[in-house]
Amino acid sequence: MKIATELVQRATGVTRHAEPLTTPIYETTTFVFDSAQEVRDYNEGRSQKFLYSRYGNPTIVAVEEKIAKLERADAAMLLSSGQAATTTALLGLLASGDEVVCSSAIYGGTLHLIADLLPKFGIRSRFVSIDDLRTPEAVITDATRLVWFESPINPTLRCIDIAAVANACRARGVISVVDNTFASPINQQPLSLGVDIVMHSATKYLNGHSDVTAGVLAGSRTLLEPVQKARRMVGTVLDPHAAYALGRGLKTLSVRMERHNTTAMTIARWLAADTRVQAVHYPGLPDHPDHAVAKKQMRGFGGVLCVDVGGGYEGAARFFDKLKLFNRAASLGGVESLCSLPVLTSQWGHTEEELQRAGVTHSMARLSVGMEDADDLIADLDQALS
Repeated sequence: MKIATELVQRATGVTRHAEPLTTPIYETTTFVFDSAQEVRDYNEGRSQKFLYSRYGNPTIVAVEEKIAKLERADAAMLLSSGQAATTTALLGLLASGDEVVCSSAIYGGTLHLIADLLPKFGIRSRFVSIDDLRTPEAVITDATRLVWFESPINPTLRCIDIAAVANACRARGVISVVDNTFASPINQQPLSLGVDIVMHSATKYLNGHSDVTAGVLAGSRTLLEPVQKARRMVGTVLDPHAAYALGRGLKTLSVRMERHNTTAMTIARWLAADTRVQAVHYPGLPDHPDHAVAKKQMRGFGGVLCVDVGGGYEGAARFFDKLKLFNRAASLGGVESLCSLPVLTSQWGHTEEELQRAGVTHSMARLSVGMEDADDLIADLDQALS
C-alpha cells in the first residue's frame, strides 16, 4: 500500500490484551464490520456489535449501565441534555390526541415545552396544582396517557408524594415520569416507589462539575424501547467524550451528595433563624410544608435551597449582587456554590399567574450549595443580607 493508504486505514491500538481501569472513550462515529452477514445480524438483533454512534456507543452504554444500577432500573439512556431527555421521552411515548398531565409547579423549560411545543403535534396538556396532586386519582382522565412531575420542585423545593402519584397512574394504565434532578439517586429512588420512568438533568449532580450538559432516562427496558427509537430518529444521544466525563463524575456522587446534604442543612437552619429573611424553602426543615412527605421518601434533602429575602425584585437583586463566594450563575449540583434568581432564569418569561401557580416570588434567590466550607458560605450570605 501507498503511504496515504497506510495512514488512513483501520484504527491502531485496538487490542484485547489492554484492560483499562477507567472507561475508554470510543470517540468514533462509525464501527467496522467484516461481512454483509454481520451487518444483517446487527439489523436483526442477533449481534452485540455497534454500527453507528447515534444508535449506540460502548462508552455511552457503559455509563448507561452504571446509571441503571444506580437507579435500580432495567435500562437507562443518555441524552444530550436534560431538556433533550424530556423532549425525547414525550415524543417517544405520546401521540397526537394523547393528553399529558403536568404539575404547574415545574421547571420553566418543561412547562414551555409541554404548553407551547407539544400542542403543535396534537398532544394536549393540562396543568394541575400541587394541591391537586395530593389526590392524583382525581386528575387522571380517560384521555390521560402520561403524568409528568418533579419532586423536589424547582425552585420552591415543594415535594410530591411519589408513591401516591405512581399508584394512581398504574391503576389507570397511565405512564408516570418524575424529574429526580434535585434529589439525585442517592437521596431518592422513585422507581422503588412505583414510578415508571425517572428523568435527570445529568448536567447537575450526576456529573457534579459544571462541565457536561447531559440528560438521563431510566426505567423498564420495554417502556424505554419507543424512546430509544425516538432518540435514534431525532439524534439526541450524548457524545462519547461527554459520557466519559459523566461516568467519571458518577464515581464521587455518593460522597458529594453527603457533603451537599450536610452543608445545605446547616445553611438552611442558619437562614431560618435570621430575621432578615422572609422565608427559607428546604424540605429538611421541620416547618417546610412537605417535610413529612420528604422525610418518608428521601434519604437526604439535597444541596439546593430557596430563600425569599423580601423587598420584591429589587431586594433579591441587591442580595444577588452583593454575593462574593456564591457565584452568580444558573444551574446547580456542582462543586462550586451558585446563586440564581428564578425570575431571571428557570421562570423567566412566566406571567404573574404562572409564577403564582408555581409558588415563585420576585424576591426569591435559589442557592446551590457546593463543596466549600459551610462557615465561609454563611459569612458570605451574612454580608449579602446586611
